[in-house]
Amino acid sequence: MSGIAMNNLRGLDLNLLITLDVLLSEHNVTRAAQRLNLSQPSVSVHLAKLRDVLGDPLLLPGPRGMRPTARAEALREPLREALEALERAVAPARPFNPAEANHTWRIAASDYVESTIILPALAGLRAAAPGARLSIVEAAPPRIARQAEQGEIDLAFHTSEGAPEGLRRRLLFAERYVLAGRAGHPRLKRRPTLAQFCKLEHVIVSPDGGGFTGVTDEVLAKAGLTRRVVLSVPHFLFMSSVLENTDLVGMLPARLARANSALRMVEPPVDVPGYEMAMLWHERSHRDPAHQWLREYIASSA
Repeated sequence: MSGIAMNNLRGLDLNLLITLDVLLSEHNVTRAAQRLNLSQPSVSVHLAKLRDVLGDPLLLPGPRGMRPTARAEALREPLREALEALERAVAPARPFNPAEANHTWRIAASDYVESTIILPALAGLRAAAPGARLSIVEAAPPRIARQAEQGEIDLAFHTSEGAPEGLRRRLLFAERYVLAGRAGHPRLKRRPTLAQFCKLEHVIVSPDGGGFTGVTDEVLAKAGLTRRVVLSVPHFLFMSSVLENTDLVGMLPARLARANSALRMVEPPVDVPGYEMAMLWHERSHRDPAHQWLREYIASSA
């Protein structure tokens, strides 16, 4: 925008523009005053200010009221469009109707979240909002806060402990670990003793890559014990496949184990702390009706 145009804009206020819009519609100061609920002298003062700022008489006396100048005619449609856009911008948010939605929602999720939160909600979500799209991206905890702030993601899921600061959050559920192996596993017909547990061959999920210890090993270490961890994998879904097809066992989140009929789960002989799963979002989306609906739907599903 040029400096001259900026200076002209600063000399106007919204009331003057509204007055000009009505004058260009009515071509009559008295009728314009009635529509604006103003006195005729007030409208005349507005018109004088508009003429001064815009450097044009805008409306001239004529035999059938006032007639617009060429400059006023050129202003008519752009001014009406601008005021209508402003009205839409400041209008109260319309209630969200999922049946008419064409949103694209982006969600950062791990494979665990995909299986335990997204998948159970997906059919109902598609039925309620058939025109909407869902984009699931891999959760990268160090980037979640920045992605949410910049609008790259709408929602993220993370354990409550260690979740990025500065984001809104809602706790969805508490998760616990169970000991899981393939259905028919000969060592899981009943709950193993602590000694038997330590002798079993375990698979572990290591999000940081290649580690062979986790929270279970920390608990065992405090009792002076160790277990046999023979395989380290990066994702719970691969861990589930390993458990289905081998005699390895593993400490698996209960929601994953319950959802897989090919697995048998038993209570472990060691008390391993679980975690709380939280849904995260940025303040910028907090009051958006569509975002509120999505959050409520996922929370109710979870």
